[in-house]
Amino acid sequence: MRFADLDAVTVDGYGTLVRLRDPASLFLGQLERRGVESTLEAVEAGFAAEVAYYRPNALHGRDPESLAALRLECTRIFLEGAGAGLEPESFVDAFMGSIVMEPIEGAFEVVRALRARGLEVAVVSNWDIGLTEQLERLGVASLFTAIVTTAEAGAAKPEPAVFRLALEKLGVDAKRALHVGDEPGDEDGAGAAGMHFAPAPLATAFEAWS
Repeated sequence: MRFADLDAVTVDGYGTLVRLRDPASLFLGQLERRGVESTLEAVEAGFAAEVAYYRPNALHGRDPESLAALRLECTRIFLEGAGAGLEPESFVDAFMGSIVMEPIEGAFEVVRALRARGLEVAVVSNWDIGLTEQLERLGVASLFTAIVTTAEAGAAKPEPAVFRLALEKLGVDAKRALHVGDEPGDEDGAGAAGMHFAPAPLATAFEAWS
């Protein structure tokens, strides 16, 4: 393809734009501050249990109330899995504060380059509505015309709903839009919505384009 063939690019969030900084040491520190002795293995087990719960349930964090409930349940699962006898309500802020995202090398430079070419760019991600907050922490939320989550769309990838919602927000035709992602659900969902697809990493997705 050529850039002239496109009006917009949508980009997956986790694994394409950002990744998680290892939270284990942060979890340990937060527990120690509350007088709870734990181990690296314990907090890793607790976090693995939380991730297994969060992934299929992220779309339930669709408004402030449901997002708060989702975060509380994720915290409860983490504490239980880590064997930490704390009330989840007392640890939610500490748990969420330990979930720190960092940019994937070169990703946001590509987003800036796409915007400089006059293209609309949106994030399309399997995430709760807290994604905007995460991107604001990184100082990059303003780079995007829209930030669209499966929680907002009400269906996870590979269902095409989140892609169609993004196209609606961008005001572009699917045939003039391309999605970049790192999982089969990205390619399948974009295809179901009638969009083009290019595999991550974003830093190399457009190297041969003119």
